[in-house]
Amino acid sequence: MNKAKVLLRMIKLVKPLTGCMILAVLFGTIGFLTAQFIPVLGGMIILNGTGEETALSLKMLIVLLLSFALLRAIFRFAEQRMNHYIAFTLLAIIRDKVFKALRKLCPAKLEGRDKGDLISLITSDVELLEVFYAHTISPICIAVITETIMCIFIGSYHPVLGLVALASYLLVGLVLPLVISKRSGTTGDDLRKQSGELSAHMLESIRGIDDTLQYSYGKKRLKEIGEKTTALSAKQAFLSKLTGTNMAIANLMILISDIVMLFVCILLYQNGQIGFDGFLIPLIALMSSFGPVIALSALGTTLQSTIASGSRVLAIIDEKPETEDITGKDEIAFSGADVKNLGFAYGNEEVLSGVSVTVPEKKIIGIVGKSGCGKSTLLKLLMRFWNVKQGQITVSKRNIDDINTDNLRDIESYMTQETQLFKDTIANNVRIGKLDATDEEVIDACKKASIHDFIMTLPKGYETEVGELGSTLSGGERQRIGLARAFLHDAPFMLLDEPTSNLDSLNEAVILRSLDKEKGEKTIILVSHRQSTMRIADEIRSMDGGRLS
Repeated sequence: MNKAKVLLRMIKLVKPLTGCMILAVLFGTIGFLTAQFIPVLGGMIILNGTGEETALSLKMLIVLLLSFALLRAIFRFAEQRMNHYIAFTLLAIIRDKVFKALRKLCPAKLEGRDKGDLISLITSDVELLEVFYAHTISPICIAVITETIMCIFIGSYHPVLGLVALASYLLVGLVLPLVISKRSGTTGDDLRKQSGELSAHMLESIRGIDDTLQYSYGKKRLKEIGEKTTALSAKQAFLSKLTGTNMAIANLMILISDIVMLFVCILLYQNGQIGFDGFLIPLIALMSSFGPVIALSALGTTLQSTIASGSRVLAIIDEKPETEDITGKDEIAFSGADVKNLGFAYGNEEVLSGVSVTVPEKKIIGIVGKSGCGKSTLLKLLMRFWNVKQGQITVSKRNIDDINTDNLRDIESYMTQETQLFKDTIANNVRIGKLDATDEEVIDACKKASIHDFIMTLPKGYETEVGELGSTLSGGERQRIGLARAFLHDAPFMLLDEPTSNLDSLNEAVILRSLDKEKGEKTIILVSHRQSTMRIADEIRSMDGGRLS
């Protein structure tokens, strides 16, 4: 997406807050005009004091001067308040859009994606858009309006003076930022990309700190972090240098513009084309009126990073999910599932080939096989995380692509090999399976998962906080909490991927007994590479090389 399209898309997001944006522009315009006319009024007071005739009396000029000083503060505050209200409201809207997009993209489009880069995108990239919404849109509008008014005011003394003012404003507020923007090239894009890469590298380093220390990998890892930091710092230094150069050139242009205006005023005064008031007031007006365009001159560098961030954010919002949510179909109750001649590949790597299996209602189907043979992929296809490209999956005799997504999630309960725990209480982590579950239901689910007794040994019991990613719990404890979620969800069709892989034989036996009791009410596909787990299965199928036998 080119820069113009990114800017247009970002501007369109302001539509719900158009009224607020108009008010921000109005407040900003009045605020800048009052600031610009304070020196002008001062010049008129000087003229009045020297005996020159002015349109207003000395008393009125002093009253206006004091009033404008007060109004400047009021309208400046109002403009900033409105601009930041717009910016932070839109950031909340954008974050909501990004989260919704990520939810739709999960899991197919996000598997294998750098999590650190995603974190950088949904935090710093979104945050950088504040510059655009608070310090770009309304300042551009304010600059156009105020400087047009100033050109007309200055030109009222002599047209040539108005043209000098117009040329000055265009040079500082338009030509300079365009030149600097071209000079910066793709630095903004590179900066955001490298920032995401560094975040991903740091996150990976933190998560792997135990192995890094154990195998003395720290020096190499630090060197890699140092190299990435140096590359990022070089880009930041280039932009900072460009920003400094930009400000220096802007100040030089303003100085030259003031000098040019001075000489033009002198020439016109000497030729008798303007009076002393026409000499003094336009000169003061120009000198005091560069505030709005100075803000624009800085956009040549700041806007590059903002556009790069906007492009990354819009790309994730626009990205098409592997599977679209299905709505508008008739709801179904579970009455069995059927897989016929199923084939699937990740890119060019074939994972499943000619897989067929019938899953009768209220039975346990066991699938055994080595790691990587396609067992987990079969469960993900039954969850419709990916579209079926070859063959067919039916649930309750209906093609899986014709079942409402919410309906499918309600009738299926999927437990993955890695249980995701959130930084919250154990009770709330289990309650993810059923948000409105009572305490009794949570406890019952935990008993079935053989985790209740362990929880009760903790000082705070079910109110115990688990660390980020469940870091305070063992692998087996996390796995049993995940299984408790699946029990609590109470779906008629349970898909369990290695539910006992991290458990000792005692806890495995307790869980298998719970599952065996459930088969009178539920249908279960039990995936494992452990033969001991299969003893409760009504039917055992073996998977090897993507084929089921």
